[in-house]
Amino acid sequence: MTSPAHPAAPAVRPPDETLAVTLTVNGQDHGLQLDPRVTLLDALREKLHLTGTKKGCDHGQCGACTVIVNGERINSCLTLAVMHDGDEITTIEGLGTPEEMGPMQAAFVSHDGYQCGYCTSGQIVSGVAVLGEIARGIPSHVTADLGDVQYSDQEVRERMSGNICRCAAYPNIIAAIREVHGQETGK
Repeated sequence: MTSPAHPAAPAVRPPDETLAVTLTVNGQDHGLQLDPRVTLLDALREKLHLTGTKKGCDHGQCGACTVIVNGERINSCLTLAVMHDGDEITTIEGLGTPEEMGPMQAAFVSHDGYQCGYCTSGQIVSGVAVLGEIARGIPSHVTADLGDVQYSDQEVRERMSGNICRCAAYPNIIAAIREVHGQETGK
């Protein structure tokens, strides 16, 4: 015997809820009311109008959305903005301006480290973070001596492998990072 069909209960939608979040972006505090499901990428682009950070794959596979949070680079499309309440966030806009480019930005221009430009902001932010990682002695998968992390093109290629350039400007990107490393270390 079958039981009589019961009409489905209407879906209960929770009340619209936002959370207060303070993001310190490029040295400026920003108080925001955000839906807890908003990614850091979308908060930067849609709420703070910092559109230099790009939405490429939206799955953490291309690196176009790379930002630096508390000194560590992350894919901003994979993290919720509310998780970064009070954190220090650096975007491409925080590294320089078209009039006063930062060292990595200037090196990318002088070495043609871009073609279409879509990945460039993520590449530049990642390049800055890579040099910071090496300077702090953080090893990678190709580091030969874990106690003495040294700069090498191989080290940079490994660390930059999460940033995709579909135009294949990789040799120029490596050259730009090498130039900045030389400026910072005198080598």
